[in-house]
Amino acid sequence: MPINTTDDQIKDQSIELYRGLKFDQFEHAYPSLAISAGFKTFPEDFIVDEKLPFELSGEGEHAWLHIQKRDCNTDWVAKALAKIAGVRLRCVGYAGLKDRHGLTSQWFSVHLPGQPDPDWKLVELIEGEEGNIKLLEAVRHSRKLRRGALKENRFTIRLRGLKGGAGDLTTAIDQRCQLIAERGVPNYFGEQRFGHGMANLSAAAYMFSNDDLRLPRHKKSIYLSASRSWIFNRVLSKRVERDVWDTKIPGDVFMLEGKTACFWDDGSSDLDERIRNKEIHPTALLWGEGELRTQAEAAELENQIVDENPVFKQGLCKFKVQQMRRSLRLVPTNMTWQLQDGDLLLSFDLPSGCYATMVLRELLDVNEPAAQFV
Repeated sequence: MPINTTDDQIKDQSIELYRGLKFDQFEHAYPSLAISAGFKTFPEDFIVDEKLPFELSGEGEHAWLHIQKRDCNTDWVAKALAKIAGVRLRCVGYAGLKDRHGLTSQWFSVHLPGQPDPDWKLVELIEGEEGNIKLLEAVRHSRKLRRGALKENRFTIRLRGLKGGAGDLTTAIDQRCQLIAERGVPNYFGEQRFGHGMANLSAAAYMFSNDDLRLPRHKKSIYLSASRSWIFNRVLSKRVERDVWDTKIPGDVFMLEGKTACFWDDGSSDLDERIRNKEIHPTALLWGEGELRTQAEAAELENQIVDENPVFKQGLCKFKVQQMRRSLRLVPTNMTWQLQDGDLLLSFDLPSGCYATMVLRELLDVNEPAAQFV
């Protein structure tokens, strides 16, 4: 006799699928060196500096503020600036979230049409956060700072107390760093995208399964981002497993280096060479409304992963999220490294929206003092 399954039971089962997931299920591109190190022992061990893709004009309705923050998050700074300026939070812009647990410098803009600048130095003292925030520069400009409006981020990282490994540790690290600098790493969305214990995924499934649920805009955005990032990471992990994450397969779509423009595999004889030269990169989908651009084997793989996540497949379209593409490969630039008193000092540039932790993931087994998701 068939068992009748209610819609609510199907929803509950779908939500349960995303509980207890582990980020480690995503495949690594390179074998482990079995070398461990401490990460973010102190905020100064993780330094991030934003690089703007344009010059500021020095005049206009928007005050642009270059702020260094230590152990506090981006949203907190934005709220503090809004309070000082006497404006709504929506008048404050920033290009992206920065890790709380680190020493990071980033730009903010505040819309002040026809108004003089307040005393921005007050941000260094507000709400007992003295010493954690420093104003580096204040410049006027004609436009608001929008999300994603960055060229790249510069990372300077100290990994402390290297232990383990087989053979000469210096040689092993040097060879792995050279490999990463030359070949790159899988361009996964980092663990922080999914929240503590990957909880943003089950929250997203709950949101998609409850039409009457009302959430703040920022929470909704977090869950939408987590769900499409999960699908992307699953596709990428499959390609890493098959060792085709940095090479083409039939039906691929490619992205130009440093651009968002994409094009189909047209059978050109120079595609492999352009991939090797890092002029172009194979991509995977960021699921949403719109026609799937891949064909043949690439489309088959993407459709398989999307179909394995029916709640996200339907939910992202219901919320009118538009389908996009993201590079499968992340190649750090201007990468330098050196061993110093048992620590590894590492510096590199990454495009906006990419994660330094995904570079470290292919280098060493890093241990943070505690789970840190902001």
